[in-house]
Amino acid sequence: MSTSLSGKGLLLKADLIAASFRDEVEKSLAECSRSPKLVGILSTSSGPSRTYAEFTRKQCESLGFEFVLKETGAALMNGGLGEGEGVEEAIMEANEDDSVDGVMVYFPIFGPQQDHYLQQLVSPYKDVEGLHVKFHYNLYHNIRFISPSSLSAPTSSAAGLTGDEAENDIPPPGMVKSILPCTPLAIVKCLEYAGVYNKILPYGDRAYGKTVVVVNRSEVVGRPLAALLSNDGARVFSVDIDSIQEYTKRPSDLDSSRKYHPRHIVRPPPEAYNTLQACLAVADVVVAAVPNATYKIPTAWLKDGCVCVNVAAEKNFEKDVREKASLYIPAVGKVTILMLLRNLYV
Repeated sequence: MSTSLSGKGLLLKADLIAASFRDEVEKSLAECSRSPKLVGILSTSSGPSRTYAEFTRKQCESLGFEFVLKETGAALMNGGLGEGEGVEEAIMEANEDDSVDGVMVYFPIFGPQQDHYLQQLVSPYKDVEGLHVKFHYNLYHNIRFISPSSLSAPTSSAAGLTGDEAENDIPPPGMVKSILPCTPLAIVKCLEYAGVYNKILPYGDRAYGKTVVVVNRSEVVGRPLAALLSNDGARVFSVDIDSIQEYTKRPSDLDSSRKYHPRHIVRPPPEAYNTLQACLAVADVVVAAVPNATYKIPTAWLKDGCVCVNVAAEKNFEKDVREKASLYIPAVGKVTILMLLRNLYV
């Protein structure tokens, strides 16, 4: 963490945040009877995907996890196979291998629809990325803890403990944590570290009183992050290219009962917040995840003293972001990979 006497906000790098989770992972790994085995499946010629695969390998090896990179399709440089060819077979093989504890697939491959199908092919017992529909159902219904047997049951019949029912983040006897998508979870952990979450408040409502703007409503990061934060009590404005939505557990102004919802609801924002600039003016936290090098959030639109988190490989904030932000987190990748490895033994 660094700052200066110039009045700029703090620059908080992911290394500091990751260090605390690295200690946790090492301690838990020491209690395992054997090193958990993670299989990564790379089936495209994508440079960023290969970089992420190598980063995963280095992190696994440094911590003592076993990592196997299964290359197929265009990832085999001289194999003569097309993009994504053989990926389905590789997933099924890893699912059926009893020596494999976790499976991750390097996306994108074919595009949103076919990639979603591949995400559902990964066994929920081995999904360390939290992309299976069973885990998404739990996330959007604010179900924090589940019985392992529920992973074999139909999604609609899933039973578990919600955030409002749980006393803390420790699973009750006979239950385990429902796996959460790694990048949204990493962002939440960064915000907890930064003090955005109020530990005095009850578990499940520790983001109460915070207004958050999440820019980009993707199914991998933006939408699940908005749900996570709102289920923790925050008011979230989810901003996408063609719309703004409000995620919240708060009752509407028209609800005379003033009763809070057990999980977030999604509704159009009040008329006063129909633009990104208006939302940013009241945002305590701004998270940007736009995969476009030319997209920048104007520093002038930010609320003084806000916390800004950049998720995209391309920087979505202007260089002078710390003139307004009290704290700026430029990347979360090192925390994301540790969230994934935690899921190997959760």
